[in-house]
Amino acid sequence: MARIILHKELFDYDTELRREFPVICGVDEAGRGPLAGDVYTAAVILDDETLIDYLNDSKKISESRREMLYDEVISRAKAYCVATASVEEIDTLNILNATMLAMKRAVEGLGIKPDMALVDGNRLPELDCPARCVIKGDATSASIAAASVLAKVSRDRYMREIAAKYPEYCFDQHKGYGTALHCEMLKKYGPSDIHRRSFLKKILGESSK
Repeated sequence: MARIILHKELFDYDTELRREFPVICGVDEAGRGPLAGDVYTAAVILDDETLIDYLNDSKKISESRREMLYDEVISRAKAYCVATASVEEIDTLNILNATMLAMKRAVEGLGIKPDMALVDGNRLPELDCPARCVIKGDATSASIAAASVLAKVSRDRYMREIAAKYPEYCFDQHKGYGTALHCEMLKKYGPSDIHRRSFLKKILGESSK
């Protein structure tokens, strides 16, 4: 018999919170650190009866497992929304404010107003509902873990699409993060129109403007 891995403590955390706030959503982001590409966020509302095997912090799950969990979260979520902030918004607003904007878009796109939004990290976006920060939330709350999976998989898929358009930067390998390979390609080819110019000053100096 196959072994089932259920991180029940994540679901117990949400169940306890639903005693006070019946409808909760988890909110998380993917892509704050990369040198290129949009930042992605997701908001997810799960029912109290929903238990999903292997659901955990997306960084602790293999890429193939994340892909399977992505489909399961979408099929079993009461509501979900994936939202982004563009490279232009990142460079104009800064990455923190752009991420907060994308989170706001994700929550507003749910179609259901939550009684409480649980946001991974230590900063809250401006939301039209009660919200609280949860440090290491994707390893604490099932709802945040589900949002983590949707945001991460959605961004990785986007970066693979970008890689086909800009093959010289090898985005499919590093997903836009500042790896040695990425920095080497940046110095060789210069920035593309999906690079975050505000992130490149230390790498390319004044030429990044």
